Amino acid sequence: MTTSPVTDPVGISSSGRPRVVIVGSGFGGLFAAQALRHAPVDVTLVAKTGQHLFQPLLYQVATGILSEGEIAPPTREVLRRNRNTRVVLGEVTDIDLAARTVTSTILGRTTVHPYDELIVAAGAGQSYFGNDRFAEFAPGMKSIDDALELRGRIFGAFELAELATDPAEIDRLLTFVVVGAGPTGVEMAGQIAELAHRTLRRDFRTIDPTQARVVLLDAAPAVLPSFGEKLGDRARRQLNEIGVEVQLGAMVTDVDADGLEVKDADGQIRRLQAATKIWAAGVQASPLGRLLGEQSGAEVDRAGRVSVLPDLTLPGHPEVHVVGDMISLDRLPGVAQVAIQGGRYAAEAIERRTAGKAPQGPFRYRDKGSMATISRFSAVADIGKLKFEGFTAWVLWLVVHLMYIVGFKSRVTTVLHWLVSFLGRGRAERVATVQQVYGRLALEKLGPEFAVSKTGGPKEEAAPATDVTERKSA
Repeated sequence: MTTSPVTDPVGISSSGRPRVVIVGSGFGGLFAAQALRHAPVDVTLVAKTGQHLFQPLLYQVATGILSEGEIAPPTREVLRRNRNTRVVLGEVTDIDLAARTVTSTILGRTTVHPYDELIVAAGAGQSYFGNDRFAEFAPGMKSIDDALELRGRIFGAFELAELATDPAEIDRLLTFVVVGAGPTGVEMAGQIAELAHRTLRRDFRTIDPTQARVVLLDAAPAVLPSFGEKLGDRARRQLNEIGVEVQLGAMVTDVDADGLEVKDADGQIRRLQAATKIWAAGVQASPLGRLLGEQSGAEVDRAGRVSVLPDLTLPGHPEVHVVGDMISLDRLPGVAQVAIQGGRYAAEAIERRTAGKAPQGPFRYRDKGSMATISRFSAVADIGKLKFEGFTAWVLWLVVHLMYIVGFKSRVTTVLHWLVSFLGRGRAERVATVQQVYGRLALEKLGPEFAVSKTGGPKEEAAPATDVTERKSA
């Protein structure tokens, strides 16, 4: 059943105040909404999930350290004190710059949101560099669904290995390959190694989890290349010490259910048999970036990032602000701080425009550094001219990440789970279900119409309240 698009009633803004639409509930969108809390505007935040995801800790959900709730608080709860803000669930499918409207859909229901000011912070997804078929066998690390699926695959591999009798099959099940030696790949590989060598070492009777093979692949010649040679070498040595095989100059050319093919720097092609593959290489900006580029004439790069003006707006559209992973400006990195600072900058620009004040200067990113954990009590940190490694960097990593986890309750439970995992051997979140492992593939096979059919699709407009009352009384 199909219905005509519904115009967002809040978008009309009977108060006469400017209408601000924010696309995305990630760091950029959330911090922009928080910055506009006291502004004389009406804000509508549209996002395809109901949570604000703290993406840097997804790997800890995948490896059983944290629960998804601790890194993904409900957006409505976070913004409940923003009386001028409405949160709307839906995936944005179109932005019309000429008509100044944003169109979103959810389960077959389409809604059009008019705007006077627009902030697009839709983020980025996983990139398989044109080989999207790899996603079936090597999930990425960009969503809660990804993390839960990987949790099921990782813990499930040990369970299946306990049942296997063929040594070759056991080796395949106990081989874990992480593609991408950036921060996400390094942290994931390190935690799988810790899981096998510490947490699970005494839990099985037939297999020896400490014999698990963890391989970190990357086509680049260095680990953590953005951290510099010194810290990259330190990370590589530490990974080797905890049992991670680091293979650089290795390009993945094919992936299937049983393993993957790798082309080395010398041109030789070899095969790795592995049941569990994790893709942590490359990102692709939201398709909305290309849409904005086509309408505004702004250039869009190969990763889908749109070129913005120094004030983060589109050419010819000072009312459209683009922030976070979607922008191409001064070679800014795709990290949380760029999105946070960009969101706040866009909010300040909107407040100035609505108040008739002079515009602020161009956006200036303040680099607060980069960090990556390698294993328990070991990390690397690059903060300006300061370089840290080992335990000191690990403590800094803990403090910084706690600061940016949203909500007091989440901070408390996160600390408790970290104590269990880092001081002891346990992992508080080891539950994995068949639904988590196969749900994504099943839904993709069934198609988007399946979800709509199971909800009955959008309903006709309800009768006026007076009519309902009359029927009940009758």
